[in-house]
Amino acid sequence: MAGSILGTRVQRTEDPELVVGSARYVADLELHHPVHLVFVRSEQAHARLLGIDTEQARQMPGVVAVFTAADLGVAPHHGMVKVHEDFAKPPLAEGKVRHVGEAVAVVAAESVAQARDAADAVIVHYAPLPVVVDAEGALAEGAPVLFEQHGDNIAMSSIDPDDSTLFGDADVVVRGRYVNQRLAVAPMEPHGAAAVPEADGRLTFYGSTQMPHLLHLLLFRALRVEKSQVRVVVPHVGGGFGGKAGLYSEQVVVAAVAMRLGRPATWMSTRSDDMVSLAHSRAQVQYVELGCRRDGTFTGLRVRLVGDAGAYPGLGAGLPAGTRRMSNGTYAFTGIQFDVAVAATNTTPTGAYRGAGRPEATALLERAVDHAALTLGIDPIEIRHRNLLADDVFPFRTITGVTYDTGAYRTPLDEAARLAGYAELRAQQAARRASGDPKLLGIGVASYVEITAGGSTSEYGSVAVQPDGSVVVMAGTSAHGQGHQTAFAMIVSAQTGIPVGRIRLLQSDTDLVRSGGGTGGSRSLQLGGSAVHRATEAMVDKARQLAARLLEADPADIVVDTSEGRVGVAGVPASSLDWAALATAALEQPDAVDHGDGTEGLAAQLDFTQADATFPFGAHIAVVEVDSDTGKVSLLRHIAVDDCGTVLNPLLVEGQQHGGVAAGVSQALYEHVQYDDEGNPRTGNLMDYALPSAAEFPDFEVHSTQTPTPLNPLGAKGIGEASTIGSTPAVQNAVIDALAHLGVRHIDLPCTSERVWRALRDAAAGTLPDPWSEPPAVFSRLAAGNELDAASLEAVEGI
Repeated sequence: MAGSILGTRVQRTEDPELVVGSARYVADLELHHPVHLVFVRSEQAHARLLGIDTEQARQMPGVVAVFTAADLGVAPHHGMVKVHEDFAKPPLAEGKVRHVGEAVAVVAAESVAQARDAADAVIVHYAPLPVVVDAEGALAEGAPVLFEQHGDNIAMSSIDPDDSTLFGDADVVVRGRYVNQRLAVAPMEPHGAAAVPEADGRLTFYGSTQMPHLLHLLLFRALRVEKSQVRVVVPHVGGGFGGKAGLYSEQVVVAAVAMRLGRPATWMSTRSDDMVSLAHSRAQVQYVELGCRRDGTFTGLRVRLVGDAGAYPGLGAGLPAGTRRMSNGTYAFTGIQFDVAVAATNTTPTGAYRGAGRPEATALLERAVDHAALTLGIDPIEIRHRNLLADDVFPFRTITGVTYDTGAYRTPLDEAARLAGYAELRAQQAARRASGDPKLLGIGVASYVEITAGGSTSEYGSVAVQPDGSVVVMAGTSAHGQGHQTAFAMIVSAQTGIPVGRIRLLQSDTDLVRSGGGTGGSRSLQLGGSAVHRATEAMVDKARQLAARLLEADPADIVVDTSEGRVGVAGVPASSLDWAALATAALEQPDAVDHGDGTEGLAAQLDFTQADATFPFGAHIAVVEVDSDTGKVSLLRHIAVDDCGTVLNPLLVEGQQHGGVAAGVSQALYEHVQYDDEGNPRTGNLMDYALPSAAEFPDFEVHSTQTPTPLNPLGAKGIGEASTIGSTPAVQNAVIDALAHLGVRHIDLPCTSERVWRALRDAAAGTLPDPWSEPPAVFSRLAAGNELDAASLEAVEGI
């Protein structure tokens, strides 16, 4: 990339409006005479609906209407993924509620305050039913059944044929039961939506979503109207992280109310509502067995995974399939047996959150690997070296059926060790232990590989030069903080010489952008960026043909001078045209430009299709200090070395790494959605749900290695989730490493002060629990096979 803008630290061009507060989100939309919606939500986790008394609410000041399921008349739907017909979710509860926070009714009023007052006046009559909030309990025989017509609580299962030889050549089998706790997505901007009936009979829907075209598809189907009758527009989105993908019941209700009343309707969730209605994620219990030889090399891996889909199984029910898919990790195994059983429970439905199934795979592997290292007395980095896939095996077909494109797994691990000063850290740890220092030092290591741009590998891009020489780029991705405008502008600028500041990204409007897969699964640069790259190539080719005609030269002699931003005859600077002149000529002489792709003027559009997913990888090292008196964990350092292929803009990559590490550390030490036995949320707001601030973090030490992929012209892989995947197990391993000399072998996530203190207490008393317990009996009852159909798996892979 010598001499190119690509690979340089270009400042983000989308930030000024964010910094000065001029960016507009759903709540900032200036709608004409809208009604404001507030949902009445269930206070019961499982109950039959005996009646909903809305009369008092309807009479309150400012109330325009109150709707129940019977009033609204919108059929149940499946959101993003249809797991089973039985699990269709009514937009407003019908006959039964299945989790606290489920929408029962909606109030439309002239103001938010009036709608809230009226919502409080709605009286719901319940007949409580038995509750099950624990996935393992839900899978037990005799558990309360959420969907009687389904017969049991098994939402999805995937069972491998039994392999009796899996551990045949193992000298040691390490076993552990690991909990990957339930998390809330908790984006800075809670969920929201608005809908405007237009004079021509169409509906314009404004959504806080990551995937406008997918929302458009699901919404018009749920409303049972023609595709052409709905337009989806996405303003700024204050964080998505997977939780704002697909279709939510509240979005359907907003649209249906607007259509029913014939006036704009708007809804903005509160934080407390968001914590019980926006999808949760992770929520796995993993029973892991790893076979090892005495020399530390691995044999077979066996996992029995219990997943929690929540009250209405959808996307979250499929994510354990993604965990299974990535269970080969960075290591060479002789065999893998991976069984999955996912339960419906009386809790908020689960879905995607930063990594969506892949962090859970790395977490279980890296925990087992560290457990093996302690059991065999081998250094954690050394045992990884003995088992990492070699550099010469790529492309590599895993036991679980995916093909890793490129990899060099030792490189980031060695670089992380060098940057951390690993040998010196171990020496410091030994010295502290020898002196009886109450501040225990822990060093945690994690190696990972993940999948990006899974599912659909096609994306739309277009480039159009304007008569003033500026450029409008369109892409089917949907940025909400990732830096797409800057990245895509760099791609165009590299081929044209047009300054980045004169290139504007237009996105997230289904009337303007022909198609799109949105943003999720770390797909945007490799797919959307490659589409923009190819569209720019096509546009430049048109420009060269046009310049040759205008300059009366041979097209073969026409070149683009990117240093000057001009197109002309090679070696003859005086015989050249700027982009404004070319764009104007293309409009004035339309026959001089090929418009076979459906564009006008000096423009090009196309769909880029990548042959397969890509597989970023890396290694993280965390250094923690544990107060042996209180159990308090302090993260002293975190070193991340991630490989996302070719780095287009180091500044953007580092930003994603910082955010990813923060999310991963947060899971390791703080976050945990909890319920009591009756299904009441114990972490229903940010007073009770622990989210760290920057004050809890050290300066993250983020670095990159670059192993390009051949699957796209940029050589790029995803980076948005990679650092989350590597950081959580590194920090968890560091905490356990700090206590390992005391006999501690496992502490479940999150490694809170209380949990660490209890482990210290049990170690001192000689009462440490066995990290292993037998998996639930459900696995012995299930037959081999996979209940997820191909379409559902593709949707899961896309997140």
